[in-house]
Amino acid sequence: MFNVLSSVTAYLETRRSGKPRDMVAPGPDGGKLDRILQTAMRTPDHGKLFPWRFVEITDRSAFADLLKAAFCAANPDARPVQIEAAIASAYMAPTLIMLIFAPQPSHKIPLWEQQMSVGAVGMNLLHAAHAHGFVGSWITGWTSYDPVVHAAICQGEERIAGMFFIGTPALGLEERPRPVPSDIIRQWP
Repeated sequence: MFNVLSSVTAYLETRRSGKPRDMVAPGPDGGKLDRILQTAMRTPDHGKLFPWRFVEITDRSAFADLLKAAFCAANPDARPVQIEAAIASAYMAPTLIMLIFAPQPSHKIPLWEQQMSVGAVGMNLLHAAHAHGFVGSWITGWTSYDPVVHAAICQGEERIAGMFFIGTPALGLEERPRPVPSDIIRQWP
């Protein structure tokens, strides 16, 4: 069993993302989505810079059009089946949020700490979605790095940290490989 909500420890020990292609309605309504995003914002943020933004993708057809234009610009010889695969994510899951890294000028807080803060917001976003009874998934993929998508979604020095899909799992969640603790934990000195 995954995402067991009986206790914080049980949840953290069983946390598992879902596959966006396997998510169906319902997703969070407006009120629950607001709570999920507000919970995500309760993250370490040295200097109170808030170096992150959320973009809710509400018009999936327009987003698919953007992805198609971006993919075709980068792949002018793309076949229709490749284009279809490239824009499929526009229609996955009932709720789609883009997390944006919005670096803030600071003489005290290094860029690295701001990047870690946006990563913490992303993890909190998944935790909050799961805590509200949904399943979530954080995907970067080509869209996070494409200049056409970037120009349409981001402002200034912003960068896309990923797409967050939220919904109800249509299929059971499956475990994925996890690291062997002794392979990644060491003592010092």
